[in-house]
Amino acid sequence: MFTATDFIPNKYTSDIEKGNFEWSAPSNIALVKYWGKKDNQIPANPSVSFTLNNCKTITKLAFEKKHTSASLSVTAKDFSFDLLFEGKPKEDFKPKIQKFLERIEVYLPFLKHYHFTIDTQNTFPHSSGIASSASGMAALAMNFMSLEKVLNPEMTDDYFFQKASFLARLGSGSACRSVKGKVVVWGNQANIEGSSDLFGVEFPYAIHDNFKNYQDTILLVDKGEKQVSSTVGHDLMHNHPYAERRFAQAHENLDQLIAIFESGNLDEFIKVVESEALTLHAMMMTSMPYYILMKPNTLQIINAIWKFRNETQIPVCFTLDAGANVHVLYPENVSEKVLQFIQDELVVFCQNGQYICDKIGDGAIAL
Repeated sequence: MFTATDFIPNKYTSDIEKGNFEWSAPSNIALVKYWGKKDNQIPANPSVSFTLNNCKTITKLAFEKKHTSASLSVTAKDFSFDLLFEGKPKEDFKPKIQKFLERIEVYLPFLKHYHFTIDTQNTFPHSSGIASSASGMAALAMNFMSLEKVLNPEMTDDYFFQKASFLARLGSGSACRSVKGKVVVWGNQANIEGSSDLFGVEFPYAIHDNFKNYQDTILLVDKGEKQVSSTVGHDLMHNHPYAERRFAQAHENLDQLIAIFESGNLDEFIKVVESEALTLHAMMMTSMPYYILMKPNTLQIINAIWKFRNETQIPVCFTLDAGANVHVLYPENVSEKVLQFIQDELVVFCQNGQYICDKIGDGAIAL
């Protein structure tokens, strides 16, 4: 069983003065939702997600070793980095990166020895309401691990990816599910071998052809800032009247998905996925203070999907993240009909008619 201390390195056997790496890492959409966490970004319940393909963050990390004289030695005790977003300085992102570096320094003791230039961009609009923290933190973790691999050339690939997921989690919990593809489990689950609270693992069992190349069309209902951040929402689970039952339900639903992934039963898949989405929002509506992140158009879309599915028997369903946007999930073989339905009936509920076509992807990629 892994512990966090397994990721604290021994002495490095190599050195490097300067260089750069570049990685892309995708967003992901949870089917069983993680909501509520313990200390150190440990999830209160396990989750499973589809790794996406098109919605991703591309991050370039340039690094140069700091050489400080005695009179300047204080700078060697500090993190040193510049942050560019789409090529321009982005000061308001820096506190989040600073906090991330503070959390991971014990596992990457070289961090204060270098000055970093982090140049990052998203393939989706930043203000689209799609969470970029998962893809962003995963891409940054991959770059830091590439540097550590230079310092420790004996590192195995398994360790490289496990530790990258472990580090990404310390920046944003769901980021640990953006390192690998296609279906990723995060959190201890008795019936899933190798599952861990510390990092995401690729789903280790059979997945039916029905779920290969599954499609996700993201309807951008509301691109504004959420009234309640996910961090605050997670915290509200601590004294939540229904928290314990919810955590047990997540385990039960994940167990159901093991069988569903193997059998290819789309009807049962739809039940679990839609129930999970609505349960997530029910937790928000029944916390204290209570709040609602769905918008009227979110409900219009949900009802339209239910009506369309009833009338056509096409296995299309929805899921939600912690916001108003709707992820429309469907198998590849019904793409044409579902996309026509989206254009005919759902685009009207999207802000500025905007939506993004995505599908299951393979995780982080070195560029």
